[in-house]
Amino acid sequence: MLLKDKVAVVTGSSRGIGAATVKLLAAQGAKVAVNYVKAQDKGEAVVGQIKEGGGQAILVQADVSRPEDAERLVEEARKAHGPIDILVNNANFSFPVAPFTEYPWEGFESKLVSELRASFFTCRAASKEMIERKQGCIVNVSSGLSRHPSPGFIAHSTAKAGLDAFSRGLAAELGPFGIRVNVVSPGLVLTDATAFHPEEAKQAMAAQTPLRRVGQPDDIAGAILFYCTEWSKFVSGTYLPVCGGMQMI
Repeated sequence: MLLKDKVAVVTGSSRGIGAATVKLLAAQGAKVAVNYVKAQDKGEAVVGQIKEGGGQAILVQADVSRPEDAERLVEEARKAHGPIDILVNNANFSFPVAPFTEYPWEGFESKLVSELRASFFTCRAASKEMIERKQGCIVNVSSGLSRHPSPGFIAHSTAKAGLDAFSRGLAAELGPFGIRVNVVSPGLVLTDATAFHPEEAKQAMAAQTPLRRVGQPDDIAGAILFYCTEWSKFVSGTYLPVCGGMQMI
């Protein structure tokens, strides 16, 4: 029980990496808030699984790219469980996949703004009480594309690179208050969000990866858990690739 009695908010946690993360944190003793925007049935299923396992969880509908929703998510978690110890920013925002010369500005702007707004507003809402308590942990979920871009993904890579920079700035600013901020950067992970990738593309990616497979949501959840525990109490401002060795030092 590495997180006994800790309170954790995980955005975008009704499916994929978020669902795997919130279930793992709960299994380690955290009281959690499961967040969704539209997939209520999946969110309810995640909460049900956590409770069946003896954990404590609430379900909160919130579009965290809206400041009022981000504030409400944190407040509902606080009212149900107590002061927030852990915030994991994992909410996913869709984007067009297209060559730069054909890329719609509206799609680029929407991805960039939504991604940064979501982390900005949730971090601001959660960090207020963390600052008062002189403790807290924030984990932002980025992407390997932030440092190793791929054709067609310019909006995603730019948005995640912005998130990386935001995280470093936040780590520097909040560190004196005992708040740690780190980035987990997944490679290709098999989720609903990556279902559009052709099977042959996934197999090719696996063949190029030193561990010879693509990621599963649990792979990323384990790395996030590390940052949330006392094992990483002197770690902040770092970027951790979780990609089977595709990004080496």
